[in-house]
Amino acid sequence: MPPCPARTRILLALAAALSLAACSEAPEPTAQTEAATQTPPQSAAPVDEPSRTESDAAASAALALLTDEYFQAYLKANPIAATSLGDDRYNDRLVNYLDPANRAERLAEEQAFLDRALEIDRADLTPSEQITYDVFVYGRREKIEGFAYPEHLLPLSQFFSLPSFMAQLGSGQSLHPFVTTKDYRDWLSRLEDYLEIQSQMITNMREGMKQGIVQPRVIMEKALPQLDALAVGNVDDSLFFNPVRNFPDTVPVEDRAALEADYRAMIGERLLPAYRQLHDFVANEYLPATRDTVAWTALPGGVAWYEYFVREQTTTDLSAAEIHELGKSEVGRILDEMRAVRDRVEFDGDLAAFFEFMSTDPRFQFESEDAALQAYEDVRSKVTAALPTVFEIFPGATYEIRPVEAFRAASSSGASYQSASPDGSRPGVFYLNTYDLSRIPVYITESLSLHEAEPGHHFQGTLQQEMNDLPDFRRFGDYYVSYGEGWALYAEYLGPEMGLLTDPYQYYGKLAEEQLRALRLVVDTGLHTKGWTREEAIAYMQDNSSMSDAEIVAEVERYIAIPGQALGYKIGQLKILELRARSESVLGEGFDIKRFHTAILDGGAVPMGVLSDKIDAWIASEQARLADDA
Repeated sequence: MPPCPARTRILLALAAALSLAACSEAPEPTAQTEAATQTPPQSAAPVDEPSRTESDAAASAALALLTDEYFQAYLKANPIAATSLGDDRYNDRLVNYLDPANRAERLAEEQAFLDRALEIDRADLTPSEQITYDVFVYGRREKIEGFAYPEHLLPLSQFFSLPSFMAQLGSGQSLHPFVTTKDYRDWLSRLEDYLEIQSQMITNMREGMKQGIVQPRVIMEKALPQLDALAVGNVDDSLFFNPVRNFPDTVPVEDRAALEADYRAMIGERLLPAYRQLHDFVANEYLPATRDTVAWTALPGGVAWYEYFVREQTTTDLSAAEIHELGKSEVGRILDEMRAVRDRVEFDGDLAAFFEFMSTDPRFQFESEDAALQAYEDVRSKVTAALPTVFEIFPGATYEIRPVEAFRAASSSGASYQSASPDGSRPGVFYLNTYDLSRIPVYITESLSLHEAEPGHHFQGTLQQEMNDLPDFRRFGDYYVSYGEGWALYAEYLGPEMGLLTDPYQYYGKLAEEQLRALRLVVDTGLHTKGWTREEAIAYMQDNSSMSDAEIVAEVERYIAIPGQALGYKIGQLKILELRARSESVLGEGFDIKRFHTAILDGGAVPMGVLSDKIDAWIASEQARLADDA
């Protein structure tokens, strides 16, 4: 299956990439951001803590002030992230995150926040505050290290495209609101900022050409048609004109003529010509300068750069070589399980033939969109009934199952999840891409639901948002792939314990999804550290999965475009499984799966090292509790 990144997570990741210069003076929170903190607390009851000294109280106050100032500065510096949380203070702006001067200012601000954190004595904090401290310091150090690498010289690929993202925002069916006249004016202001950023994009790519820091040709060949599709010939054919075609009743009739005139002028006279300029630059100047190699390590300084990506995305100290071998071991283990399923269903043929059967037999394809949606609703009912068998805390917000909107279905992944609003007014959305039903075969219904909805992304992400005793930067800030995606993959592992995946074909679907994540460990590191060609990577995935050729090509080119990102999924799952095995071994019959899951989920996303320390402390507290009960 293709990657299933949750839509909101992608937007927040983009907002992080647009991590614009943080300001030392934090703005006051608005009603929107205050409302976001009014949901009932969902985290586990705090452990009894000893009486606090005056020094302890001062350290706690300093940490609370620091993290609050950082988050408010983060929102101001990341206008799209603020919009995604319902904070409309910055809906009229973007900031030129590609400007070298802006990068220098951002680096200085990150360093200033880190320096302030290091002035706080960690020993004076409560155990829960120490976790906040560790997460904050880890995040600042990670960001600071990233500035050593010239990512701003590679601002465009087929997978990461601000031009495409802006079209999605401007379509009227995404994060930016188009409800009031002010909303429409705010978007025009945002487009002014975007035009500046796009100009900087071309400037930076030219600088990258001079330094030999350019994208692989295969990547830009895929990006070019995306740009061409956006550089339409007239305003009426542009996605950016959708909001004008569909004025809501909340926009006064007397304002509409002026808005339409201004939108036609902006789109027709400035925006579409700018898109055409970018397209022509890529086609005529940049593409001829791209490289034949695909490894990130082929770039100047690329070896250290890729090692940084590995650490950043896995939040571990595992080397690329260790991950490569770990991946091969996991691929082999899962192949053995797939053979067991083949034997269980009495399929007559080798594993390659079984892969072909699973990919092509009509029984594994939904006949209609309605049939697919109903199947997922049926699974939802089973999961809801089973959750209390392995969990003791539950999110307050619910979720809906919807098909992906037609305007974006052709280029979207097979499934995704969009978070519920922080104030609970909007449910989460589990999107199914029914544009091509072959991308969501019947046999992945249960595993995909477990991953994207409950107890996967919706369950974990909503719990995190609803833990209003956490600092906002932990509820809504840094996202750790190894934790978030690792948990979602672990959620699939829980299927049999919840009474699901009993059908052998559904269990095969779980294996197929897990195999993709294992293959990523081998292929990503193979491409970037082992000298693998694109074709060798494709062949490896063909030999070890039932994925279609089109899906495999898209996956391999994703790893070429965004190195390291795909490593976090399996590494995170394996770490959670390791922590579970450690807990079961130490606690024996006293191990309680519900309490373990609370310990993992309480506090939200954290780096793997912090999670490991947290579970070690939990194990010790459980030993003490069990001893007291004995």
